[in-house]
Amino acid sequence: MSALQTDRPKLRTWTRAEYHRAAELGVFAPSERLELLEGTIVEKMSPQSDPHAAGVSLAGEALREIFGRGYHVREEKPLVLSDLSEPEPDIVVVKGTLRQTPRHPTPENTALVMEVSESSLASDRTAKASLYAKHGIPEYWILNLRRRELEIRRDPGLTGDNEYAYRFLQVLTEDGEAAPLETPDRPVRVLDMLPSELPDV
Repeated sequence: MSALQTDRPKLRTWTRAEYHRAAELGVFAPSERLELLEGTIVEKMSPQSDPHAAGVSLAGEALREIFGRGYHVREEKPLVLSDLSEPEPDIVVVKGTLRQTPRHPTPENTALVMEVSESSLASDRTAKASLYAKHGIPEYWILNLRRRELEIRRDPGLTGDNEYAYRFLQVLTEDGEAAPLETPDRPVRVLDMLPSELPDV
């Protein structure tokens, strides 16, 4: 068998600079919702459902209340993890006020990342969790709209399989309360972050 038959095509990775330049040149349609994940441009789930949009707004509002001064909450905006990764999580809690940290946050000044999950639950639990763990995000929450639960992941690092993951997992029902690592004395009610309207099954 020849080399031509056995060699697989090599995928070209994108850097953040190339990704932004392509956007400036109009390579992507204005309506496209994209993320750069480990050098690959990924299309986000679109359009957003009413429950997802409400969940993002409710969770953002609740987290602003418990974190208070000294932090700010960003919704659906870029998080710079590396030169090859710029996801746009549903929520990022950033250390410092907006004036103190006007640039996109990095792992060093990120207190918590949260995804509000409906159709994206599988990838949020696997690919996104691995990505955030790899770059040392200390705390990652998934608000599961279908089961009305909050999944809390902490302690990022390498597993025995030499893969990045969170080694602590806690699942809270809608009646539970979650206290972030940064504000252990100020918990948030899971119910306060959940929309009243259920996703379509």
